[in-house]
Amino acid sequence: MASIELLGLIKEYGKTRAVHGIDLKIEDGEFVVFVGPSGCGKSTTLRMIAGLEDISGGKLLIGDEVVNQREPKQRNIAMVFQNYAIYPHMTVGQNIGFGLYTSKLSKAEKQQRIAETGKILGLEKLLDRRPAALSGGQRQRVAIGRAMVRDPVAFLFDEPLSNLDAQLRSQMRMEIKSLHRRLGTTIVYVTHDQVEAMTMADKIVVMRDGHILQVGTPTDLYENPQDVFTARFIGSPSMNMIGGSVAGGALHIEGAQIEALPLPAHQGEVLVGIRPHDLVVTEQTGGAGLSATGTVEAVEPLGAETLVHVTVGNTPVIATAPGRVVPAIGSTLAIRAEPGSLYLFDAKTETALGRA
Repeated sequence: MASIELLGLIKEYGKTRAVHGIDLKIEDGEFVVFVGPSGCGKSTTLRMIAGLEDISGGKLLIGDEVVNQREPKQRNIAMVFQNYAIYPHMTVGQNIGFGLYTSKLSKAEKQQRIAETGKILGLEKLLDRRPAALSGGQRQRVAIGRAMVRDPVAFLFDEPLSNLDAQLRSQMRMEIKSLHRRLGTTIVYVTHDQVEAMTMADKIVVMRDGHILQVGTPTDLYENPQDVFTARFIGSPSMNMIGGSVAGGALHIEGAQIEALPLPAHQGEVLVGIRPHDLVVTEQTGGAGLSATGTVEAVEPLGAETLVHVTVGNTPVIATAPGRVVPAIGSTLAIRAEPGSLYLFDAKTETALGRA
């Protein structure tokens, strides 16, 4: 196992800079997830760690050693790709053992490692089958097994679950997390799916346009986003953003009533963030916090709760109601948010100002 450190890491393609001098320390045994939209630089960063992309500037350390010029096979790390990259003409056992082909282990030792890896991944009865006879989840386990059998100091995962259906993705998330607990190996995982990031990571790295915006635990990022992008990207459904202003010690939002809210020291235009689970359908109006009435535009019954799309003033927002409550489209209803559940951001810089 080993720590991984990025010091001013840069990636350029000609005159285009894809990664802008990022700094990050990944501790030994940590499960770190890079998350962000397509084109944000997360996969490029992973490929630089793997040695599949040249580093244009800065330093990359694995286990306190600079590895910028080392070939991928010299870094003792293993990568699991989105498309499995397993060989259809080989059996499961042969695919798992492929990474040992050039090792100096004896044949018996190789077979023992393959058998142990197969058992850990629940593939011990499938070692003689070919990939065509496996499900998508089993094929992904074979790809993970091929990485595991080499006993690397770190695993790199590049959107490994994106080809699976929703149920399999959920199952594989738990399997990979369980595997990490058993092995204790450093894992760097890339995804655009914030649900994967929230459920799997010890630490999340939010990226945008080749920059790191925020690093923290899932709870840190959910509770204390430092900017509008992170606030909206982390959490599902996405955080509501409503334009407003602070003047004379009071918060003003079109179509909403605000009472008894402690505000940060700021004057001028703001964006007010409210998570849908904090904006609830109610029969009461007024009182401390934010309250408003709006027109129902759409509803999403989800069983345990109902997501209600409402227009407040001219702004569409999502509120929540109990699962058995399904408001009629076009009806008018009241919604409210308690004090402490509003996030304020500077409208110009989109940086966090505090809670209200």
